Amino acid sequence: MVRVTTTNRREVLRAGAGLAAGGALAAGCGAGHAAPSPTPAAPSPPPSGRPAASAKAAPAPRAYPGQPAQITHGPRTRSQVALTFHGQGDPAVAQTLLATAEQHGARLTVLAVGTWLDEHPDVARRILDGGHDLGNHTQRHISVNDLPEAGARKEIADCADRLKRLTGSIGTWFRPSRSPTASPLVARLARTAGYPHVLSYDVDSLDYTRPGAAAVTRNVLADVRGGSVVSLHFGYPDTVAALPALLHELDRRGLRAVTTTELLS
Repeated sequence: MVRVTTTNRREVLRAGAGLAAGGALAAGCGAGHAAPSPTPAAPSPPPSGRPAASAKAAPAPRAYPGQPAQITHGPRTRSQVALTFHGQGDPAVAQTLLATAEQHGARLTVLAVGTWLDEHPDVARRILDGGHDLGNHTQRHISVNDLPEAGARKEIADCADRLKRLTGSIGTWFRPSRSPTASPLVARLARTAGYPHVLSYDVDSLDYTRPGAAAVTRNVLADVRGGSVVSLHFGYPDTVAALPALLHELDRRGLRAVTTTELLS
């Protein structure tokens, strides 16, 4: 059986999604895609101080000796995988995904966009209270690798500041927006901001192309193996519909969905 490569599968799905939606693709972190349309919401005041006194500060970033500066997967000997979500979009969808994962005993890693945290500040604590990882996916979800140094620094720092104000930590991970990997400049700026590693991935669900729930599940299962880091997104109904079947099949294969911190620890 000839295996379709991830690149070719991406091209096929993008073409199909373009036919279905008149050529307009939903947003992922690939270059050239527009961000998903946010659900209209009343503006929330910016976080104005420290997390509540009763709330425990979230974990800080940490270095993982033996891991590269840009991590694409964990140890292949582990019967664990990390499902990582780009955090933006309708918070109700996020809540459903978190609850579904928790019902199945799974834990996720959420890379939050700063403007999303500004609009929905309570979601940060909800993620942490569920036992999930929370990290930085830049402030505005623009192509951070294409920005000049000052602009890229601000994108990282502004999101880190939101996380710090809401949770007491800048988050455990950084992932660049609009690219699976960081440029050398962005990787350096992330280290300076306090993130020893950039979190990439080795499996792309392509859920942002809205291919349907069954296709999202197939895309992940075609490439996932022990130690994999999977890219998924909040904000897409296909992802919500796919998650139960995906978690069931991972369990059948003996793979447990854990936070990226647990995968690498």
